Amino acid sequence: MIREATPDDVPVILAMIGELAAYERAAESATATEPQLKEALFGPQPAAFALIAQDAGGPVGFALWFRNFSTWTGTHGVYLEDLYVRPEARGGGHGKALLAALAQLCVRRGYQRFEWSVLDWNEPSIGFYRSIGAQPMDEWTVFRLTGEALHTLADTAPTNGA
Repeated sequence: MIREATPDDVPVILAMIGELAAYERAAESATATEPQLKEALFGPQPAAFALIAQDAGGPVGFALWFRNFSTWTGTHGVYLEDLYVRPEARGGGHGKALLAALAQLCVRRGYQRFEWSVLDWNEPSIGFYRSIGAQPMDEWTVFRLTGEALHTLADTAPTNGA
């Protein structure tokens, strides 16, 4: 079963974020807190949304996403930040069901793109994504500003900026 997350799901979502970070060899980078996640998902202006994959024993996976926008198509899209299914539940169709629910949301809302990133070494996920028809965007490189570089660039902004 796939359902929208509720505020009561925040602790289990945060736990699964930690599990995902450990799998991606970056456990130390997962520093989000329950209050931060609750505000982001359920505050007055949600920045992100989540779906829960659940079986008879409770939540076994989640998809956390947010809307993006394409200037080329003039429409919103979905950016999937995290997709995770607990190891003991893998192979049960939960990951595909989460992706299908988000694809359905895109179609229903007229969104033309559904995008996400995957680590180069994550061959099981890459194979799974290819099996559902997803195509890698090989000609694009993701860039990220964090830490000192982010602050250095921020310091160059005009004082009357946004």
